[in-house]
Amino acid sequence: MKKWGNIIKNMTLLSQFSLSFITPLLLCLLICWWMSTSLGIGEWIFIPGFFFGLGGSFTVAYKLYLSVTGHQKKEKEKKKNKVSFNRHH
Repeated sequence: MKKWGNIIKNMTLLSQFSLSFITPLLLCLLICWWMSTSLGIGEWIFIPGFFFGLGGSFTVAYKLYLSVTGHQKKEKEKKKNKVSFNRHH
């Protein structure tokens, strides 16, 4: 059962991260669609909207990278400062 719990946990994290990455792009394209239909702006608006959405997604990815590397540094320091004793009989 522990194995299934880890699998479900990892799948949940994967779906949350993928939603975090795709949401800025979808929001920018939705705003571009709204501007195109209601305000009468041409279809060219999707080009900068796509690049702004990608920029938002890259920002999310960069923040995730910083979080993971910071967590790894903390774990490394914790292991480095750990004192252990060996028993020899």
